[in-house]
Formats: sequence, C-alpha cells, structure tokens
Amino acid sequence: MKTKQERYRKLFLSTFQLSACTFGGGFVIIPLMRKKFVEELHWIEEQEMMDLTAIAQSSPGAIAVNASILVGYHVAGLPGALLTVLGTVLPPLIIISVISFFYAAFRDSAIVNMTMAGLLAGVAAVICDVVITMGKGILREKRLLPAAVLFLSFAAVRFFEINIIAVILVCGVIGAADTLLRERAGKEKL
Repeated sequence: MKTKQERYRKLFLSTFQLSACTFGGGFVIIPLMRKKFVEELHWIEEQEMMDLTAIAQSSPGAIAVNASILVGYHVAGLPGALLTVLGTVLPPLIIISVISFFYAAFRDSAIVNMTMAGLLAGVAAVICDVVITMGKGILREKRLLPAAVLFLSFAAVRFFEINIIAVILVCGVIGAADTLLRERAGKEKL
C-alpha cells in the first residue's frame, strides 16, 4: 500500500512541478514529461510516450492536460489520471489567480514585458527540441511512409496553409490504414 501511495505522490508532485515551471503550453511540457517519466522514472517506454503525445495532440482540449491524463492513466489508472490532471492544472490556476490581483501593475511593467519576450525564445527552443526528438524517432524506423507523412504534413501547414484539422484527420486515416495493412501482412506471414 505504501508504494502505491508513494507512486501517487510522485506522480502528482512531478506533474505539479513540471506545470509550475513550464511556460509556453503543451508543446513545452511534452519533452519535460518525456524526460521525467521515460528517462528518469522509467515508468513509460519511449514509443509509448510518442503514442500518448500523438493522442494528446489529436484530442480536443489543452495538450498538457490531455498528456497528463494519458500519462497518469497509463502509470496508475484512474486515480493516476485524476492526480496528474490536478497536478497540471493547479499551478497555472494559482499563478493566474495571483496575477489577476496585480494585473494593472504587471501590464505596464517593462521588466515583466522583457521577461515574457525572453521566455518566448526559450519556448521556441523547446518546441524545436520536441520536433527534432520526435522526428528522430520517426526517421529511425527506416520506413518511408512515416517520414513522408512527417515532411508532407509540415509542408501542407507551413507552405500551403492547409487547415491543421484537415492535416490531422488525413494523417489519422493514413496511420490507421498503414497499421491495418501491416497487421494483415503480419498475419499472412504466420
């Protein structure tokens, strides 16, 4: 019983700390969650984290909350999902509540404005890290389809300004078809 409580406590505190020290949204918290739960705690495998990230991104709602739900559920079931959601949502709620009391002072502060501009540079670096890390995992598979989908999705959004929802839906259909074909090919080999 004690180890279960310790795991719950560690799960809550990990997501609370990650959320409290993360600026820039879900794309910033994902690599930090990966580092914590995959590399440090070894509670999740690398491929599982990539899968959970993909599900979190394609689900409606905030990516950080979606990812925390999935990670918490994967690690400790429904209680884990509830604890990670609470750990993820509490820090921004507390910070926003405090800021709302002092909004007028913060709004006009040159120091706060410069700090926010500096944080944007850090957020951009972390998002680049996510793209490179996840891209390496896809390219390591040495399969043409995932790499082609990666580059075509980027081109569709960046250069042709195709709606991201359409890109996600098309990628989902391609992924489902690829999985079905690979499973069918695997059964035929048996």
